[in-house]
Amino acid sequence: MRNRRLGRTGLQVSELTFGGGWVGGILIDADDDTRRECLKRALDAGVNWIDTAPSYGQGASETALGWLLKEIPADQRPGLGTKVRLDTSDLSDIAGQVERSVHDSLKRLDMDRVDLLQLHNPLLAETAPDRIGIDKLLERGGVLDALETVQAQGLTRFLGFTAVGEAPACVAAIESGRFDTAQVYYNMIAPTAATGSPPGWTGPVQDGVLDACRARDLGVLVIRVFAAGVLATDVRHGREVQIFDAADVSVEERRAAAVFKVLGDKYGTRAQTALRFALSNTDVSTVIFGLASLDHLDEALKAAEMGPLPDEALAELDKLWKADFKV
Repeated sequence: MRNRRLGRTGLQVSELTFGGGWVGGILIDADDDTRRECLKRALDAGVNWIDTAPSYGQGASETALGWLLKEIPADQRPGLGTKVRLDTSDLSDIAGQVERSVHDSLKRLDMDRVDLLQLHNPLLAETAPDRIGIDKLLERGGVLDALETVQAQGLTRFLGFTAVGEAPACVAAIESGRFDTAQVYYNMIAPTAATGSPPGWTGPVQDGVLDACRARDLGVLVIRVFAAGVLATDVRHGREVQIFDAADVSVEERRAAAVFKVLGDKYGTRAQTALRFALSNTDVSTVIFGLASLDHLDEALKAAEMGPLPDEALAELDKLWKADFKV
């Protein structure tokens, strides 16, 4: 497993991050022995970062990590990032919400602090249900002030955010210079965080996000590398949560079919091809991958071993994006 620099944090993180989310679900749904074996095998292979959140399994992911990580010698434990998701129906006490969320997470994780604390709400120009407006993020007494307060209390080393929502709001958050990392929506059917949107593009628009991360030296953690499983398999599991209006499951299935009509199986399995795509971008620090079984872990580790996609594959994808997936 190769490591990459996590932006201005200076940390060296593995190219793959163990995802503790709901879509893959292994930390939430598997039996204890499987969870233990999966984490051990990932760490033995060189994975040194874990991603979780309070909302993953309504605390189940953090709770599982609380006892799993205690079984690992302290000097061998991976870095860990968790998140805060604010209730936007009442933002009268943002600092209190953030502090309560962090302390609840630390209790479930059985830790004194986390390495990375991230805002989980999408960002928009103005606050909306479950979405944080850029003014509410940056204003005095706003969300970032609250996050920096818990950082000053020693409850987290670094601060990040999930860069989804409206691209201009995400770019403004990055350009504030107050975040260390961003979780970026980037995959073979949603590449615009890196490429920008070509003429006629109908997919998710995240233009300028990776350019801004590079300029401010933010660490980049790729999310949705499998598009909630659509890129990895034709079998739907019922946990394909839509986070962009332009990313309806049926539409993403059509886009994924076009990708693999062009690329076929020349670059590994579908999941391996998707992982290798994200690893091809040198602005990416690490790719968060979700998994439901030990076989999925083996598949992902093999993809990292295979390395980035070759230039000819990336050129084929570029043609496909410019044609809006028409083949």
